[in-house]
Amino acid sequence: MSLAKRIIPCLDVKDGKVVKGVNFKDLKNVGNIVDLAYKYSDEGADELVFLDISASLENRKTKYEWVKQVASAINIPFTVGGGISSVKDVELLLNCGADKISINSSAVKNPELITLLSQKFGSQCVVVAVDGANHSNGKASSYIKNSDEPWTVFINGGKLDTGIEMFGWMKKVENLGAGEILFTSINNDGTKNGFACKELASISLEISIPIIASGGAGKPQDFIDVFKYGLADAALAAGIFHSGKHSIAEVKTLLKQEGICVNL
Repeated sequence: MSLAKRIIPCLDVKDGKVVKGVNFKDLKNVGNIVDLAYKYSDEGADELVFLDISASLENRKTKYEWVKQVASAINIPFTVGGGISSVKDVELLLNCGADKISINSSAVKNPELITLLSQKFGSQCVVVAVDGANHSNGKASSYIKNSDEPWTVFINGGKLDTGIEMFGWMKKVENLGAGEILFTSINNDGTKNGFACKELASISLEISIPIIASGGAGKPQDFIDVFKYGLADAALAAGIFHSGKHSIAEVKTLLKQEGICVNL
């Protein structure tokens, strides 16, 4: 029997507020951290992801008080990312109520951190976030469905292109001990045009750890596509749920009707 596919709402947090943008730009305030966390937990989300998106760029740690408030409001697994760079950072976050942590910029700068955290806390605790974009004429494009240009890894909240080839980095991340990969397509982020299914399928066929798809959900059909054609293990979304246009329950019901295994 196949494992149930997970639906994971995401709280991108900046200056204490949940925000949403397009292609990681033009961020707008969409709500209160605790209120949205409680709402999604109550609606049947399988997990919740909390990303302090400006922590690395501002060279600071995630605000622990925010994490405590969210943890006290929910009863589902909770992943926290943003500014994590040491064993001590992870210990503090777990003590604040996080179940898993997500690292991106620090993993790229110090890949051995993935192995260290996996050995210390278990691979199931370590999610490596990979923010990637493909390129057209040397620049990250807006939204490209047929993307044959190179994909590279971005850090610092999508502000800095490392030039690292994305697919090779994901394979390395698995070998270093990560338990999951959270892949966000910057090209698709906020566009509501669907997930990067072609790239997700390529990744899923190459590595054995779970892949969480992120970036581009705009309608329930996008979730069907990301599981059927993108071969993702979980789908993370923000704007589609923040807007209230579609609910987690609605998406899960449609997935079940399509024969996709979900927990209702």
